[in-house]
Amino acid sequence: MTGDKTSVVSFDMDGVLLEGHANDTAGYEAGLARTLEEYDLAASDAEWAALAGYEYDRPFVEACEAIGVDPVAFYDTRERHSERWFASRVESGTRTRYADVEALSELADHHQLGLVSNNYDAVVRAVVDNHNLPQFAFVRGRDPGVEGFRRRKPDPHYLEEALGTLGARTGVYVGDRETDVLAAERAGLNAVFLEREHNSAASLGTTPTVALSSLEKLGEYLQA
Repeated sequence: MTGDKTSVVSFDMDGVLLEGHANDTAGYEAGLARTLEEYDLAASDAEWAALAGYEYDRPFVEACEAIGVDPVAFYDTRERHSERWFASRVESGTRTRYADVEALSELADHHQLGLVSNNYDAVVRAVVDNHNLPQFAFVRGRDPGVEGFRRRKPDPHYLEEALGTLGARTGVYVGDRETDVLAAERAGLNAVFLEREHNSAASLGTTPTVALSSLEKLGEYLQA
């Protein structure tokens, strides 16, 4: 793949470029509080617990029915408020990146680079801006709302969008979770599993194309 601009080297974000977990419960709870205020509604403790969850699931739908709102519209609104909260967290400098992210500069000289994350789209773009990552030719997080939730990895939707947008035929996807490996396989990409401290004990149900200990090793793999 050396110097092949018809290929794309795409990366997950949280746990690959940025240290720490993607999002925490505070952002979802903040989004829920804003949404309830916007709807001029209150929620019981049990309803709050169901509505503040990350997933669009049966408990969320049932809690929406209990307070008399359309679950899809309510989830979409809460997601947009949460997206803004998490983006502001990035802008405030609370997220740090791994030192080996510096390897991206050299990779970009030979490959098209993409950034594809399950995190919200506005959060991913805030990371690119605030961490000075101009190397990416394609940047995509998931859309807030039910449709975006359903298109999260391991669904290959956003990886396939990257291929189409960049006019790429082949490539690799670098991730730190089993869902990343599965999404890569479904998109027809080689799956690079990046070994970090937080996933050192991970037991994968599927086998990646290769496992690497750092982003600095990626260039060597692509030249092989």
